[in-house]
Amino acid sequence: MLPPKEFYLPVCVPISTPAHCPPSIRQNTVKMVAAKKHVPIVKKRTKRFTRHQSDRFMRVDSAWRKPKGIDNRVRRRFKSNLAMPSIGYGSNKKTRHMMPSGHKAFLVSNVRDVELLLMHNKTFAAEIAHNVSSRKRIDIIARAKQLAVKVTNAKAKVTTEV
Repeated sequence: MLPPKEFYLPVCVPISTPAHCPPSIRQNTVKMVAAKKHVPIVKKRTKRFTRHQSDRFMRVDSAWRKPKGIDNRVRRRFKSNLAMPSIGYGSNKKTRHMMPSGHKAFLVSNVRDVELLLMHNKTFAAEIAHNVSSRKRIDIIARAKQLAVKVTNAKAKVTTEV
């Protein structure tokens, strides 16, 4: 369900750039909003959990599967064996799914989706969906710049090789 119509009215965002920039650049740039202050992002484990004996056999994929054998050393948590994923490896609820910039990704498919982030540009960053054409991407990026919304993949499918 979409928000009411008055939510989509155009909004003017003050433009602020350094004084040493030439006027042509100064009028087209918008200062991006920094993320809200948050507790430090701590990853308790960054290595992936690998499947038992995936290093020994090509047919055993490295993607994690819980061992279910009655004699399995990993399942019984013997010393010096692989660690199993557990709730203790989870990250802080406040920083979960947070990017290093401090924003959380919000998938955007059109200009109207960007306008949803107007009041939440300190918490969320727009991420343009993979199936959006380059013509629409340019419109989305331009609107995000007006609203001071950070776009994580702004250069994808827009820049050309020289």
